[in-house]
Amino acid sequence: MAAAGGYANPSALVSTDWVAEHLNDPKVRLIEVDVDTTAYDQGHIPGAVGWNWSTQLEDQVRRDIPTREAWERLLGQSGVSQDTKLVFYGDNNNWFAAFAYWVARMYGHQDVALMNGGRKKWELEGRPMAGELPRIQPTSYRARELDPTYRAYLRDVMTYVGAPDGKALVDVRSPAEYRGDIVAPPGLPETAQRCGHIPGAQNIPWGQAANEDGTFKSPEELRQLYAGKDITPDKDVVAYCRIGERSSHTWFVLKELLGYPKVRNYDGSWTEWGSVIGVPIDNPARG
Repeated sequence: MAAAGGYANPSALVSTDWVAEHLNDPKVRLIEVDVDTTAYDQGHIPGAVGWNWSTQLEDQVRRDIPTREAWERLLGQSGVSQDTKLVFYGDNNNWFAAFAYWVARMYGHQDVALMNGGRKKWELEGRPMAGELPRIQPTSYRARELDPTYRAYLRDVMTYVGAPDGKALVDVRSPAEYRGDIVAPPGLPETAQRCGHIPGAQNIPWGQAANEDGTFKSPEELRQLYAGKDITPDKDVVAYCRIGERSSHTWFVLKELLGYPKVRNYDGSWTEWGSVIGVPIDNPARG
């Protein structure tokens, strides 16, 4: 649990000041992961590597995270060693940066953090941006075996339907998605066959955990946000969204910032659940 006045795992965050002081640190690798995959090419933190979430953080054949071999190849191409400090950041309050962090933790990288506030805060502060690609010395990266305890699958989530005692589901999508008014945010291609939400899930949109400048809210504000919807640390919690990226942000908040002992990200999320024959759905929009 988070100590009074502080986050449970303070090493999971670094400030923009810290990043500015470590731009030339050979033991630190900055990696930008954006929703807008063209943003990095328009300018990025000097020395940062850019990852494309749609081609590098997703298996291109199966709907899944990268295989261990693909992950090792990506980290090696990015000049990362086992003892490198990974610092992820990105646009949209670190949506996909949090997803990359989640994958890194599952593959056992020990020293990994998010830059608090992401790209938005760096730009608001008028800090330097670079256009040229960094020169990277490739490495032979070796990942650990995948740790499945951070991830929930469809078969796991079925046992959470109706939010039985000791379990809790948090749907971090927009209220319109949760109600079943829309199946996905406008312009986003990955969709489901049906609208609505998993029965018993509480709707706490992911963005409510962030301040206007993109930084995370205080521990007390976050505790109140989730406890107000009965998402409490004594429960076994699963977060979901549409494809697992927004829910990885909420997973980060609950796991790393608030210290919930049992919290998983269901990255199958609504794109999977809303397309599977026979699974239960609540759809208030249809009455």
